[in-house]
Amino acid sequence: MPVPVPDRRTVVLPHQAGPVDDDGCAAAAGPLAGPAQAAARPAGAPAAAPAPGSERADTADGAAAGHPAAGDAIPGERTGHGAFPQDLTLLLIGADPNSPVPELWDGADHKVRLRTARNLTEAERLLTDDVHCILLDLAPPERDTRDIRDTRDTCDTREARAERDERGPGDVRGRGGARDPGEACGPGDELDALREVLRMAPAHAVLVLTSQTDAERAAAAVRVGAQDYLFRDELDGAVLSRAVRYAVERKRADRAQHQLTESRMLAQENARLERGLLPTPLLEGSGLRFAARYRPGRSRALLGGDFYDTVRTPDGTVHAMIGDVCGHGPDEAALGVELRIAWRALTFAGLCGDELLATLQKVLEHERADDEIFATLCTVDISPDGRHAGLCLAGHPAPLLARAGRPPRLLPYESGGPALGLLPHARWPRRRIELGGAWSLMMYTDGLIEGRTGEGNQRLGQEGMTDLVSRQMASGLRGEELLDAAVTEVRALNGEELTDDVAVLLLDRREKGRPE
Repeated sequence: MPVPVPDRRTVVLPHQAGPVDDDGCAAAAGPLAGPAQAAARPAGAPAAAPAPGSERADTADGAAAGHPAAGDAIPGERTGHGAFPQDLTLLLIGADPNSPVPELWDGADHKVRLRTARNLTEAERLLTDDVHCILLDLAPPERDTRDIRDTRDTCDTREARAERDERGPGDVRGRGGARDPGEACGPGDELDALREVLRMAPAHAVLVLTSQTDAERAAAAVRVGAQDYLFRDELDGAVLSRAVRYAVERKRADRAQHQLTESRMLAQENARLERGLLPTPLLEGSGLRFAARYRPGRSRALLGGDFYDTVRTPDGTVHAMIGDVCGHGPDEAALGVELRIAWRALTFAGLCGDELLATLQKVLEHERADDEIFATLCTVDISPDGRHAGLCLAGHPAPLLARAGRPPRLLPYESGGPALGLLPHARWPRRRIELGGAWSLMMYTDGLIEGRTGEGNQRLGQEGMTDLVSRQMASGLRGEELLDAAVTEVRALNGEELTDDVAVLLLDRREKGRPE
C-alpha cells in the first residue's frame, strides 16, 4: 500500500491572521482557514484538526492571499546550519496527527514553518536542508504495544519474530515499508525510532516529546543522542521555542567539537606516520658520533622535501647522504622519502659513487609527478679506519669539514655533477678527501644558507655559515649543542621562521686517548 506524502505547510501565528469582520469571524486571508471554513466557524472556535498526514496550513487560497508555501523561499530567510536563522523550520514526527505542538513565534513577526510526518518514511521525504530541528513524539509504551497489535496481527507470532530477526534490531519498518516511530515489541526497542532518526539526520538537532510519567525513557533518549526532551503537559510556545534554539546551538557545538577531535586525531596519526618516515642511523661499531636537525618549511608538517640517512655496511664503511627535492609540498616530501629508502637499499646492495647516483636518477625520473622536478644530493663514504672518504655532489652545497686544531672549511665543489633529474646521461665523479685522525663533518641543505642576515635581502651563504660555525666551535660547542646553536642563530639572523626546509647532519670522530 503506497504511503501518502503530505505537502509542506506554514504555521501562521495569531498576529499574522487576516482582519476580523463584524460577526467576529476571521477573514479568509491566511492559510489556516479557507473562505468557506472561516464563514462556517464561530468566533473563537478552534480550527478543525487536519487529517492524518495532511498539512495544518497551506491551501491554494492561503497562498494566493500572500502567504508563501513551505517550499517557497521566504524573503530575507537564511537557511542552513551556519548562522542561526531568524525563521525556523521544524519537522514533527509522530503517529498522532494531533500532537500538542503550540504556535511558535519569536516576537519579530517571522513565520515558523512546521511539517508533520506520521512515520519515518514520510519524515525522510520531508527532511530537507532547511529543516533546523526535529521533534520526535514518543508515544507511551503501553499505547505503542496496543497500536502495533491493532496494525499488525500480533508481535508474538512465529512469522513476525522470524521477520524481525531477519531485519535485525535496528530496523523499525512496519507493513508496506513505512517506519512507525512508535513501533516496538518490547521495552528494549522503545528508542529504536530515535536511533533511526539520528541515523537518518545526523546533522540535525533532535528533541523528544513524551509524558511526565515517562521521564526515565526521556532521559534515556538524551543518552542515546537527542539534544533534549520536553513533557507534553508543560509544553507552550515559549518553552518549545527556547528548547529548539538551544538544541540547534548545542548540536552545532557538538559537531564542531567532533570535527575538532577528528582533526586532532588525524594530525596525531600524520605525525606518527611522518616520524616513522624519518631515518634511524645505523652506525653501530663505527666509533662515530651522529647528530641531526630537521625543520620542514611547511606549516604544521613534520616532513619536507629534504632527506638524509646514514648507514654502516658490513665491510665497515660508513655511508652518509643528504638531499633536497625542489618544492615544499607533500608530493616532494613523499619523493624525498622514496629517494632515501632507495639510497639505503642500493647502498646495502654494494653500489657507490657514480653508479649509485645514476640509479637514483632513474628512480626519480619514474616517481616524480612532473618532468621539471629535480633533486640535489651529497653522498660521503668514510673508510673503515675513518681517516679518508669519498665525496660525490649532485648540484648540492659542499659539506663543511673541521679537522682537529684547524678552523672549518668547505670541501671542494668544482668536481661535482648536476642535480638528479636534469640531464639524462650525467656523470658524478667521486673525489677522495683526507679526513685525518679527529674531525667533524657537517652536511646540510640550502635552507640553512639561504636565510637573510638582517641587512636587506643579503643571504647568509656558505661563507657566512662557515664563519658562524667557526665561532661556535671556537667557544667549545660540539655535536647536538653545535647544531642547536647554528640553527637558532640562522633563524635569528633571518628575523623570522625559515620558509625553506632545513636539514643538518653532523658526524664526529675523536682519536682514542684524546680528550673531548
